[in-house]
Amino acid sequence: MEVKIIIFQLVVLIFSVIIHEIAHGAVALRLGDTTAKDAGRLTLNPLKHLDPIGSFLLPLFLFYLGGPVFGWAKPVPYNPLNLRNPKAGAGFIGAAGPLSNLLLALVFGVFIRVLISVAIPGPISALVILFQIIVLINIALAIFNLIPIPPLDGSNILFALLPDRFYELRGFLTRYGFYILLFLIAFRGLNFMIPIIRNLFRLITGTDLIF
Repeated sequence: MEVKIIIFQLVVLIFSVIIHEIAHGAVALRLGDTTAKDAGRLTLNPLKHLDPIGSFLLPLFLFYLGGPVFGWAKPVPYNPLNLRNPKAGAGFIGAAGPLSNLLLALVFGVFIRVLISVAIPGPISALVILFQIIVLINIALAIFNLIPIPPLDGSNILFALLPDRFYELRGFLTRYGFYILLFLIAFRGLNFMIPIIRNLFRLITGTDLIF
């Protein structure tokens, strides 16, 4: 793959995870917590968000393995005590990140459909490829983060839905979730995501990958 495409993928990933984290903070602010705002995290400045492992090392490692390229930024902080409904609020905050990525994918999916309908070769085809990369990365980010294992957003959604009697399961996942996630990544336990991402990509764009 050309170096320019790799660099473009990394740039798209970085700004996609930034928007993802801003979405968390914006929903927290909407629900009554100003922690993210006070910490200066409601900004597009990459220096406020990037995580060396999740924003650089993991994406490069996954690219080397040939799997979906995804990652994370530094989590946006929030104080559940400031939320009007801490349990439900945590679920809404958790869902905001993946939903922001799906929204980005939908927007650029519409652009792809419009460009293809024009049917002009050359620069249009190149633009379609770039937009496909944006859609693919954002779908991968959304699906990855919806996995219900801490520290991913899916765990906050799961904990918001679980009755209180499942506190032991919550405690187990909170203690060991990161190690479970590392195990799945290292041994390709996340390959189940590939058909989900591929089918969702086709649904949103009406195309197959052409790069």
